[in-house]
Amino acid sequence: MYRQILDPIADSLILSALCAALPLVTLFVLLGVFRVKAHWAALSAVASAVALAVLGWKMPALQALSGVSEGIFYGLFPILWILINALFVYRLTEITGWFAVLRRTFRSVSDDQRIQAILIAFCFGALIEALAGFGTPVAISVVMLIAAGLKPIKAATVALVANTAPVAFGSLAVPITTLAGVTGLPVDELGAMAGRQTPVLAVFVPLILVLLVDGARGVRQTWPAAVVAGLTFGISQFVWAQWVSVETTDIAAGAATLVVLLGFLRVWRPRTVVTAESKDSETDARKGRSATDDATDTDGDTDGDTDGGTGDGITTADEASVLDADATAADTHRARTGEGSAWLAFAPYLIIIALFAIAQFGPVKQWLGVHGTYAFAWPGLDVLPPTGDKPVGLTTFKLDHIKASGTILLLSGLITMALYKIRPGRAVRAYGGNLVKLRWTVVTVTLVLGLSYLMNLSGMTATLGEALAQTGPAFAFLSPILGWIGVALTGSDTSSNSLFGNTQVAAAQKLGLDPVLLASANSSGGVLGKMISLQNLSVAAAAIGQPGSESQIFRKVIGWSLGLIVLFSFFVYLQSTPVLGWMTKSL
Repeated sequence: MYRQILDPIADSLILSALCAALPLVTLFVLLGVFRVKAHWAALSAVASAVALAVLGWKMPALQALSGVSEGIFYGLFPILWILINALFVYRLTEITGWFAVLRRTFRSVSDDQRIQAILIAFCFGALIEALAGFGTPVAISVVMLIAAGLKPIKAATVALVANTAPVAFGSLAVPITTLAGVTGLPVDELGAMAGRQTPVLAVFVPLILVLLVDGARGVRQTWPAAVVAGLTFGISQFVWAQWVSVETTDIAAGAATLVVLLGFLRVWRPRTVVTAESKDSETDARKGRSATDDATDTDGDTDGDTDGGTGDGITTADEASVLDADATAADTHRARTGEGSAWLAFAPYLIIIALFAIAQFGPVKQWLGVHGTYAFAWPGLDVLPPTGDKPVGLTTFKLDHIKASGTILLLSGLITMALYKIRPGRAVRAYGGNLVKLRWTVVTVTLVLGLSYLMNLSGMTATLGEALAQTGPAFAFLSPILGWIGVALTGSDTSSNSLFGNTQVAAAQKLGLDPVLLASANSSGGVLGKMISLQNLSVAAAAIGQPGSESQIFRKVIGWSLGLIVLFSFFVYLQSTPVLGWMTKSL
């Protein structure tokens, strides 16, 4: 049996916390500063964590390796199971030419890339997050943004930044309900408090998205649409979390925002429409494109995004080139012209939403909860927390097989096969081709989850949390940052709440602060760590077809993640004081 120790390094909590942070520092410095490939950065971080766990925290070596193996398995199922099947659905639309039709359909709603970013990444992504979560919104939003004409790296950046405000209430509020289960606090109070925090983020996220797509000009020209989207989502999220249902908050907010924004676009349009072609023309004029430029920057973009096509993301020739050897004449025609039924083009994504909605329906959800999951003790693990009262929860592995998001996505793919009349052999080849493309993503994600599980099981994560909780009144400022660290490490707001929920409550009670406020801040602050978690970076890199580009995407989003968490932490601190304390009172 191994019992976690909070201060194993020289009996000092501070020194122990500094050592516990080393694997995370190793990961992000290698990734962001030295631009090391993600799988090598992850492997280095795992190696340092194993050494610290065994030599510093005195965890038995076999248990340390068993912990890493549990994390690796969790990386495979459910995380990569989601990604592989989400990209399978996408690949089916690609090889049949329906992806080109989808792209043309988006342009019929609005040619403006900035508006498309709000509609797809913010509104539609929120609906996917409400039902699925666990990286699914990023994987799906990215390919839809590329269909709308954004370049791959930019599409990945926009999707990651957009996947923030809905996260705390994602997967039918699983992060909040998990937080309630861990802390013993009422779920309605936690949801209501989170509903007084995340809407503040929601108001600004659409403005950030148009800034990412088109800079300051994008904000000047499209701020009315961005403000309408942000306010609608924020107000809907606030109202629903306070007085209706915590579980369906994101569904209501995402649907309301989509409807209101589409209605607004009927009476308002940006003065200048920014399309992929217009941005290319501007780039060419600005750079005075020469033969040398062509040799060094084949896509004419200034963001280093080398997708190999034009600024449109995928050219007509590229659309035809993604077809497989079994493509029919109809497939080729759709890919080259974009002509076809909009409903059939959207059908795979509508099927996904419908199946996830069915899975959350009362009797179906109850049946899946009984028959669609299996829990077992992970072999080789016998770990107690520092208090020694009961085994650490991670020693039991919960395998969701039928009810897993990835399984629902696979079922969506099978239905899409029937709808598009794709033969099984052709679909199997498409699936296998995806697995080959994702091989390094598989290595990266599994290693990062191995790191996460080892740090949690060894007690290093608990050491970090306990050290931050010793900072006195300043902990109200650090509380969201603790959640941010948890999500950056695990890639999951739910996991972060499981890790640090009790730490937040214990610190709040010790300092005379509101436990509901700080526990909710763990979840609300955690959403800003999702864009820099290596799991989600790998999902985005795989979705754009550029495994290995995680470090490039990381450098695009790290500034936004850091800036937003600092501002949000100051906001939560003010909520703990008379300045904004009125916001925490029951309504």
